[in-house]
Order: sequence, then C-alpha cells, then structure tokens
Amino acid sequence: MNRILFERSEIVGDTATFGGIRAEHVLKVLHGEVGQVLKTGELDGAIGNSVIKDISPAGEITVAVAHDRASPQPWFDLILAPPRPRVMKRLLPQLATLGVGRIVLVGAKKVEKDFWGATLLKEEQYRPLLIDGLMQAGTSIMPTIETRRNFRKFVNDELDGMFPDSERILAHPYGGTELSHDDNRRPLLAVGPEGGWTDDELELMEAKGFARRTLGDRILRTDTATIALIARLI
Repeated sequence: MNRILFERSEIVGDTATFGGIRAEHVLKVLHGEVGQVLKTGELDGAIGNSVIKDISPAGEITVAVAHDRASPQPWFDLILAPPRPRVMKRLLPQLATLGVGRIVLVGAKKVEKDFWGATLLKEEQYRPLLIDGLMQAGTSIMPTIETRRNFRKFVNDELDGMFPDSERILAHPYGGTELSHDDNRRPLLAVGPEGGWTDDELELMEAKGFARRTLGDRILRTDTATIALIARLI
C-alpha cells in the first residue's frame, strides 16, 4: 500500500478520517504517529500528501489533506474473456496496478457460462480489489469494468465506438508474430479464454483491425498470460 486513497465523501474541507485496513497499515507497517507525512490521494482525483493530525484510541486516523497534483493516467485498455472468478479476483488488483483504464469482459465461446452469475461482477465486490491495486501503484484513477455477454454483437456494433483510435492487439498462442507495440497509440489488448479464441472469433477480430500476437509456444493461464503481455507493452 504505497498511497492511501480516500473516497471523495471521506474528505471534508481539508481533512479526512479513516480506519480499517488503511489505518492498520499506517499504524503497523508505517508506524504512523502525529505529524507524520503520508502519501495520499482522492479516488478519481488528485494525489499528494497528508499529515497525521490525530490518532484515536480506537485506531482511527485524522489527516490534513493536501492533494495538489494529477495522478498518472491509465495507458491501456483490455478486452478479456474472463477466467474463473477466483482467478479474476487475483488478476483485478494487478491490472489496476499496471495501469488499465477500461476492462470489457466478453462472452467468448469458451467462457464458462456460470461466470456471468458470479458475485464478483457486482461493483461492491470488485471495486475494493481495484482500489487495492491503485494504492499499490500510488495512482488514483479508477478502472471501469463492463460486461458484454454477446461477443459478436459487441465486436460488430460497439467496438469501434468504444475504442476508435487504439492499437488493437489480439493475443493468441498460435499463428501470431512476436508481440510489439506502437508507442504513439494506446494499446487495446484482447486476451481470450485459457483454451484460446475460436477460429470464428479470431476471424471476426482480425477483420476489425486486430493484429495477432503471441508470447511463444507455451500455453499460459489467463492471469499469467495477461500480466506477461502487459509487461511486454510497458
């Protein structure tokens, strides 16, 4: 946790009071005390520093907030055929840490159908995971998550409007060239199910300007492949 982040509603005037795991981290890991300067930020807002003004007997911390500069912005977007919920739960904080802006979860043919009923798709479930990733990175801009169960309709009818100017990269273990990236364009990375995209899905996305790219012959799990791909783009 390299930056404590506050919801907008937690900042009143120029002060904020917080408890829970954030306060526990400050007290136990950072050995917080009155007068100590903390790195802080407002979710979807500015970042800066705060000074501890009070620590209550219950462990709540009150700080004087001074957020005076813009957060680093997200730099890539992701189309993802979602893996099992427990894998998604591991992946989401890492995506926020690495700088994802927009995540679209799509219903590719090999996605397990019961995924769409997972509680993880509720904002109150996934939002804390994204915030955890942002606090690790020291940034404050929240990624967005959208679901599109009809893959073909999304690609045909919505893709161009949502991502008009991106560099479109289609990750697939077979038949692609080595991963590369145009530094002048924002990447839109499409990662399929662990069994890979179907031939129909590949054909449809390539017709929309996606270039097929590979990391090599090894078949990777979704979370491993996604992180490895993003690391190659940085």
